[in-house]
Amino acid sequence: MTSIRGPSFQLVDQIDAEQLKRDGGFGERTRPLLVKGALRNWPAQQGWSFEQMAALRYKDGSEPKVKFQNGLVEQGQTRHRPVMPVGPYLQELAAIARQPLADDIGLLPNQRRHQLAAGEQFFLDWSYMQSFQPDRMYLAQWNILDEFPALRNDFSIKELWPGWRWTWEYVFMGPAHTVTGLHYDFPHNWFCQVRGTKEFILFPPEQTPHMCISQKYDWGAILSDINISRLDQQPEQLREFEKTQGLYARVEPGDALFIPKRTWHAVVSLEPSISLGVFGLTAPEVLFGGVPNELKNVFHKMHLYRWGNCTCHKY
Repeated sequence: MTSIRGPSFQLVDQIDAEQLKRDGGFGERTRPLLVKGALRNWPAQQGWSFEQMAALRYKDGSEPKVKFQNGLVEQGQTRHRPVMPVGPYLQELAAIARQPLADDIGLLPNQRRHQLAAGEQFFLDWSYMQSFQPDRMYLAQWNILDEFPALRNDFSIKELWPGWRWTWEYVFMGPAHTVTGLHYDFPHNWFCQVRGTKEFILFPPEQTPHMCISQKYDWGAILSDINISRLDQQPEQLREFEKTQGLYARVEPGDALFIPKRTWHAVVSLEPSISLGVFGLTAPEVLFGGVPNELKNVFHKMHLYRWGNCTCHKY
């Protein structure tokens, strides 16, 4: 395997949910924040198992069938997205999830993470990304709370994110070795981890000049040409990537990670996972951010904007 140094990192800011509450709750923030135990009292933490999600049925008794993501789509070619029943897929994940997570795997193995001092800079083990192919079938961006509105009662996002804003939510369910490629979203995002563990790498907006912006279209997001699964095959992009300084977060069951708008990030799943991304816009953000993005989407569907080079249609 090719030895890769990559960018330098520091651990993301972190706080326990109870301490955050004692400090007066979440306010205005422009840096990522990992809230440990944010979901500990939410019904989803007890009720959202793979088995229970597999048992979901519509009012007519039919089983949900959803369009799956086929491998990594943020970089490289987009493959055909098959529509498949959810139940058998989640039952298979339930069986795999019973196996314990090893302490010595990942971009930053847990045993090494515990040895880091506060504020210490470190480098990640990029050989981990060369140990597997990110070609797993992934149940990504399922708007489950629209299809099953009663499940909204399982989340208390207002505890973390007070005030009015328009929100939309997507669930992500998949096995280990799923990868969400490097990108940023135009809204803020609370990423709530219900089951499994995921690694995040994050880069603030000021790192954008080194992010090799892609022309590939994704609604509400800007993508990078830097493929963290193929850094050994991208010498030019790697040179730019190594000029950056990033943040690392290990998001475990019950945690919530705040990802500010325009914060570059990529995600690697270490084990079968259930996650909920909650995106939010205030009224001014809807006007100045949401409307232009929706217009781009309209032009895209009319084949007038980056058609054939997108995450939503097979290339």
